[in-house]
Amino acid sequence: MGSQSFFWSSNLKFLRKRRKLSQDMLADNLGMTRAKLNAHENGHSKSPAIEDLLLCADYFRMSVDTLLRVDLSKLSELKIRDLEAGNDVFLSGSKVRILATTVSSSNEDNIELVPIKAKAGYLGGFGDPEYLSTLPVFNLPNLSKDKKYRMFQTEGDSMLPIADGAYVIGSYLSEWRLAKETPCVVVTASEGISFKMLSFQAEERSFLLRSLNPIYTPYKVPAEEIREIWKFEYYMSDEFPQEPLTLQQVGIGISEINRKLDAMGK
Repeated sequence: MGSQSFFWSSNLKFLRKRRKLSQDMLADNLGMTRAKLNAHENGHSKSPAIEDLLLCADYFRMSVDTLLRVDLSKLSELKIRDLEAGNDVFLSGSKVRILATTVSSSNEDNIELVPIKAKAGYLGGFGDPEYLSTLPVFNLPNLSKDKKYRMFQTEGDSMLPIADGAYVIGSYLSEWRLAKETPCVVVTASEGISFKMLSFQAEERSFLLRSLNPIYTPYKVPAEEIREIWKFEYYMSDEFPQEPLTLQQVGIGISEINRKLDAMGK
């Protein structure tokens, strides 16, 4: 982190002075010593601890990425206030794009259905109201009026016991800082639509995607590749959930596979 492309030291000093705080006052607010804060501000701490980065990010309500990579002294006062209000592109999806949607004849949001056959087109058309108007739509009673919903058809067995072909209803997330691992439909630039357990990796500016099916390995996706996140709310399926395999059943299955391999080698 000692590279000249990072603005950690200058940003920390800039934000402190902007709030008219002395080093003693800010250090006390952050719960660190004045000596440590002084080292950060003067570039003596070439590799600040993740704990200190997150502490300052929470205090100033900005992402770690912004504190490191953006020269805040070059921004307008309006833009800085916008960042402090929580509208940080690395913390929130609200700055990525304006959500396109469709409405019913009574001017209420529809729930658009994205079936498997429409997944490829959705990646290119999710921001286009004309494209969304070609999707099937419906409404459900007793859903919160404060949320925007969309339904996606799942594909594959990565989220068993939610079966292949099930329909997942998600609510749109504009705030991406997930406090805990959350089931979500994720739309990414590289992979399209995925239904996974999602967790935010603040220090790496990325998301960890994990399948419920343990045969699939978790993987990370950079935040800049994310296009939409829909938090799991409900699902519908015509298949009854499968019972989880016991360790004994798994062992029997492995033994059977080994037996067949041995037979093939003879």
